[in-house]
Amino acid sequence: MNKVILMGRLVRDPEVKYSQGSTPVAIARYTLAVSRRFKRDGEPEADFISCVALGKSGEFVEKFFKKGQMVSVVGRLQVRSWDDNDGRKRYSTEVVVEEHYFAESKNSNANMNNPSSSQSKAAQTPHSEAIDGFIPMPNVEDDDLPF
Repeated sequence: MNKVILMGRLVRDPEVKYSQGSTPVAIARYTLAVSRRFKRDGEPEADFISCVALGKSGEFVEKFFKKGQMVSVVGRLQVRSWDDNDGRKRYSTEVVVEEHYFAESKNSNANMNNPSSSQSKAAQTPHSEAIDGFIPMPNVEDDDLPF
């Protein structure tokens, strides 16, 4: 079985190219910074994992993904090899992404770029308890629910 599930932040805006031919195919490449759960002294806090999305998935990435955004991906691990100009064997490991998910709200990403915006939005909401864009729901009886 070859299945990879990752959640991390985009290191930079994705690079999207289109293949040559009668029906061009989108090829989106990007890197995810995935936090490590545990780290030893002197080790990095995150792994930087190369991802590639093809076709409609690549077009989705081109349209919606931006640097700093938290995303979750599902795909498979792929290892490619080639000979470089000096005749040495080179290898590349990447995740071929089959599914993309947003791992935070739109406002969270905007707030990351403008921290004061979350405070002003909280002040505008009718509930002073608004936290991270979520407003607590009042207690609702089951009879009041429409389903």
